Amino acid sequence: MISKKTKYAMKALVALARNGDNGSMTILEIAEQEKIPKKFLETILLDLRKQGVLKSKIGIGGGYYLLMKPKDIILARVLRSIDGPIAMLPCVSLNFYERCEDCTDEVTCGIRQTFIEVRDATLKILSETTLADILKKEDRLKALKSKKK
Repeated sequence: MISKKTKYAMKALVALARNGDNGSMTILEIAEQEKIPKKFLETILLDLRKQGVLKSKIGIGGGYYLLMKPKDIILARVLRSIDGPIAMLPCVSLNFYERCEDCTDEVTCGIRQTFIEVRDATLKILSETTLADILKKEDRLKALKSKKK
């Protein structure tokens, strides 16, 4: 399960991507639009700025904006930058591997093998999905929803 911090980071990135060429957005604008606690959002946006995903400007018309195009922001990178490992178990992590303390034999561990498969499937989706893809999915879902009305 992803953390609330990562979910809020993704929601903030979607808001900024939707804003596009309309300039930067203030923390308050993003917080109100996405229903994210303002103090928590401040920390998240600072983290994303440190990761090189966002830029901020101070003063009138200031706020945050995407430093990269939505098509270049890959979800796996965002998730790792906020939460760390994508793998659900430390013994299957590619970047944060740790042997499980209670494991007697990694090679024959069926649990480990299952979670390697889960990791690989999850990583494939997250590595191939960009912020632009999320925007397209939202647009498609909104269009479907309006057709049903």
